[in-house]
Amino acid sequence: METKSYINPPLRIPFLLKIGIMISNKVTKKDLLAPKLLAWYPKVAISSGILESLVAHGKKDLNPRILKLVRIQASISVACPFCVDMNSFEYEKDGITPEEMMGLAGNAPMEEIQSFSKQERLAIEYTKIISSTPVEMPMALIDEIKKEFTEREIVILASTAAQVNYWARLLVGLGVPPAGFSESCNIGDRNL
Repeated sequence: METKSYINPPLRIPFLLKIGIMISNKVTKKDLLAPKLLAWYPKVAISSGILESLVAHGKKDLNPRILKLVRIQASISVACPFCVDMNSFEYEKDGITPEEMMGLAGNAPMEEIQSFSKQERLAIEYTKIISSTPVEMPMALIDEIKKEFTEREIVILASTAAQVNYWARLLVGLGVPPAGFSESCNIGDRNL
């Protein structure tokens, strides 16, 4: 049984948005529902497309593994099935192990997973706090983050977590189901 969103896409999509949808489909290799739904309000479709096109991808931004961990943790923290599906896709390509995924999902004690570096643990904790409501940032954590990351990297960490939170709240609010990037993304009981 196919899961449907709360609303249907408009029957007529403006030409410029069709181009954006084609680009999205080409990049993701999926026919995504979200861009079509956003066509109901072109301003949000365009601004969301710009936001997505400017995300940090690693290389010169920050360690790609840390960015992947942040995206996965934010997706899990806000319980967004689509986000977990998309952001956990091919996690092993960034050197993330199944045991680490179990820890991120809350199915294994994080303190027992020795493969996370100090930077990674801090980034994961920072992401959990950014993704909680209300956001209550302990200064002790900020002090530790400032020791391990540059100011630019801190902005990248915070904006990456916030970007996933934006998408999560928007997509859950519209009822967008997973797109089938990953084999499993059941986050109700935190299985991945």
